[in-house]
Amino acid sequence: MKQYETVIGLEVHVELSTKSKMFCSCSADYFGKEPNTHTCPVCLGLPGALPYINKEAIESCIKIGHALNCNIKTQSVFERKNYFYPDLAKGYQISQYRWPLCVSGKIEVVSADGTKKDIRINRAHQEEDTGKLSHRGRETLIDFNRSGVPLVEIVTEPDFTDTVQIRDYAKKLQAIMRSIGVSNADMERGDMRLEANVSIRGIGQKELPNYRVELKNINSFRFMVAAVEYEIQRQSKLLSKGERLHQETRGWNEDKKITYLQRSKEEAHDYRYFPEPDLPPIFISPEEIEKLKGGITELPAATLERFKKDYQLGEYEAEILTRDKKLADYFEQVILASENTGIGAKKVANEIINKKPDIEKVLPADFVNQIHSSQQVFAIGKAELETIVKQVLEENSKAVEDYKKGKESVKMFLVGQVIRMVGKKIDTNKVKEAIKKSIK
Repeated sequence: MKQYETVIGLEVHVELSTKSKMFCSCSADYFGKEPNTHTCPVCLGLPGALPYINKEAIESCIKIGHALNCNIKTQSVFERKNYFYPDLAKGYQISQYRWPLCVSGKIEVVSADGTKKDIRINRAHQEEDTGKLSHRGRETLIDFNRSGVPLVEIVTEPDFTDTVQIRDYAKKLQAIMRSIGVSNADMERGDMRLEANVSIRGIGQKELPNYRVELKNINSFRFMVAAVEYEIQRQSKLLSKGERLHQETRGWNEDKKITYLQRSKEEAHDYRYFPEPDLPPIFISPEEIEKLKGGITELPAATLERFKKDYQLGEYEAEILTRDKKLADYFEQVILASENTGIGAKKVANEIINKKPDIEKVLPADFVNQIHSSQQVFAIGKAELETIVKQVLEENSKAVEDYKKGKESVKMFLVGQVIRMVGKKIDTNKVKEAIKKSIK
């Protein structure tokens, strides 16, 4: 019988796609550049260097708040979050704690049992990124190109109860960031990083556990799910043994498929927050907040429902096509270009999903021609395909017997023989299906 239930909250860090950093004029386009070439006295934390606020970053944070159904504050104050770590040049991070820009939002997610649930957003606040450490044997190298890049931290309430909800939430968040144009949210590049606070409690217990374990800086949906599932098992085993669980930060070791201790988890008072003396308070008019809201285009959830309704797509197709606004726009451009061709929306969706065209290079009209050509190719071969397949199988009885014995390698031989006899371009997958159907 199940003894425990899970209590999970997420913190997601999103790097904003601004031209310059949060508090200086250095380029924020740092990825793949020579280490320590996008730096200045401000983002290196040199004495006497004075920061100034990136207005575009603030506007992006407000857009995120609107997209997450948050209340947007007209006033905010930056604070110093004091802690020492090698990648933090100043010895503190400029962030927002007591006066975040965006509060009290929500996103709907799907649970493991298929039910829908609102995940409450506690806050979305503005801060700056740190530098990046690279460990090479006994050496640790620091690249400060990333230091000072604008970040928005999105913090949920502890409303997650399973990893399906976590994955659904993170993917929806990524799609929203891309849709409103504030971030690439590319997890492999580190544009979006996930952290989970994981605790467990007895079934029926109402109060929150008196500890939480933070899983830090995970850059993959799959890794996050694996790390949380491992952590739930680890904590359950320890509690079952009567051991006490402690507040701590842990990392994820993908090779060993385990979490590992990094450090004891700090509380808010450990950071000694106080207002940043070198930056003025932020005042934003209600009119400006409303103007930024008006600039947000259709959000992915609305696009998904529209695709299902207008194009008769299933949940699966619509969900994939709306993960990225550029892909969703490309789909509709292909639909427009396919008018009067007899190619339906369902066919277009499946072709885009399966063939994954380079949407930056393949024009919608050209992709329509590709679909049309492939349909014509198969139409030409279909009438004679069964006859040719039957003839090939009769002439290659030994290969057929080997195939029946499980020797998959002979399949391509048979496919090649059929294509040779057809003498024209034909869909290889259709040939494989015809051969499989004919071999009993």
